[in-house]
Amino acid sequence: MKIFLAGIMQGSYRSACVHDQSYRDSLHNIVQGHWSKAEVYDPFAKHTESVGYSSGRAREVFCEHIRMCQQFDVLIAYVPEASMGTAIEMWEAYTHGKFVIAITPLVRNWVVQITSNVIYENVSAFVDSLRSGEIDRLMGHE
Repeated sequence: MKIFLAGIMQGSYRSACVHDQSYRDSLHNIVQGHWSKAEVYDPFAKHTESVGYSSGRAREVFCEHIRMCQQFDVLIAYVPEASMGTAIEMWEAYTHGKFVIAITPLVRNWVVQITSNVIYENVSAFVDSLRSGEIDRLMGHE
């Protein structure tokens, strides 16, 4: 199984900075701990300096990630607040029939509702769902 870790990077920042990305290591470890054979891709891990990319390089990297969202089996989206890039990644995964897991307090947001197979308000609820087997059942991996 191939899993894409989508999530907020720049969000609504107007300057060239990113939100705290420590959630990525945590989610990676949680996911790898549950699905030990899964291939987990974290786009930020390979592009930690992405806010400094030229517009051409940014376009190239973003388009590559969009293609990955279309091809991977599962997309896990961490969205503590609105994120345009994550919304596009969720849309691409959804429209290509991939399983989308959203971890967000934005449970009433239409994009979140429309593109997600399942929504958890926080990481704790996501972990509980993994432990209970709920996600595996929803994915048909009982």
